[in-house]
This record gives sequence, structure tokens and C-alpha cells, in this order.
Amino acid sequence: MRTSYAVMASQEIDALAQALSRLPGLGPRSARRVVLHLMKKRETVLQPLLRALEMVEDRLKNCDTCGNIDTTNPCGVCADPRRDTRALCVVEDVSDLWALDRSRLFPGKYHVLGGKLSALDGVRPEDLNIDRLIARVAQGGIDEVVLAMNATLEGQTTAHYLAERLENFPIRLTQLAHGVPVGGELDYLDEGTLAQALRARRPVG
Repeated sequence: MRTSYAVMASQEIDALAQALSRLPGLGPRSARRVVLHLMKKRETVLQPLLRALEMVEDRLKNCDTCGNIDTTNPCGVCADPRRDTRALCVVEDVSDLWALDRSRLFPGKYHVLGGKLSALDGVRPEDLNIDRLIARVAQGGIDEVVLAMNATLEGQTTAHYLAERLENFPIRLTQLAHGVPVGGELDYLDEGTLAQALRARRPVG
């Protein structure tokens, strides 16, 4: 007769594994491996991680200017005096901003929409950070707006909508060359692909 054995883990450890499994890229098995590693490396991994998480939780802020997430407001990108204030790159999410900025090829500033237009999901223009974008452009001093939407149907719908909203401003309106594959998301692309897409950006319309 076969005997079934229970998993030898406390409720607290199981709850930690379940919480980690909800993170992007981590399923239940990967989460359990991470938990085991944290348990084995308490002093060198777990405790520094806990301190870093507590510090971030206490100081985390949304940038009022661009919508980035940082520990300062305005964020480090907006506050950097070396940035080219005449160039503005519009992205769907903070992860896209971080992905593009890792390439170190775009010298300007960013604007995070906080999502993309989607009739299926009920996401309308007023649900996104679009009015603030229009206000930033209307203030003047911006020569180029780069529409760096993901190469999805919703992303391109969003880019088309923004192009219509921005067409009457005296700016150069460009978008990433696709280079970025259809259906691809910026956060998952390698730096070489992002670099090529940024270099080959082209006028909209």
C-alpha cells in the first residue's frame, strides 16, 4: 500500500512560496526553489533582501512629472540635468522605460502612459496618463516625441491615437522602427534589438 507524504513546510514558508509564485517569471516550482535558497542563505541573501524591501517600501514614490516609479519625486531620470529636455519618449509602462533606458541610447526624458488603449479591457484615453502628456508638449521646449509603444494591436492603436492628439503641435513625431517584432514587448527584448529600433525610429504618418 502506497503512503502519501505531506510537504514538510510550515504555513509561513508555504505562504512565502505562494507570494513569490505570483511574481512575473516565477511559477510554483521556481518559487519553492527561491524560498529554499533564501532559507539556506539567510545571512547573505534573505536578510539583505528584507532590508532592501523595507527601504523601498518606505520610500517608493510615483513621479508626478513622467509617471516613473522611484524613491524620489521627481524621479532620477526627470531630475537628471544631463538629459536632453527637447526629446520625449512615450512608453506604455514603467518596465518599458527601464528597458529602453538600459540601452543608454536615448538621451531625452520619458512619459509613462500607465497602460494602453483596449476596448476589450475597457481602457479608455481618460484612464491613461495622456492629458499630462499633452500638457507637457503644450508647455513648449520639446522638439521630438518618440512613440515607443509595444508592437501589439493595442499598442499600435494607442500610438495612432496619440499621433492624432499631437499632430497640431510643432514637433517631430517618430516611432520605433520594428526591429521590435510584432507581438513583442519591450521589457523582454535584448539591448541590441532595442538599440536598432531606437536608431531607426521614423516619422509618424
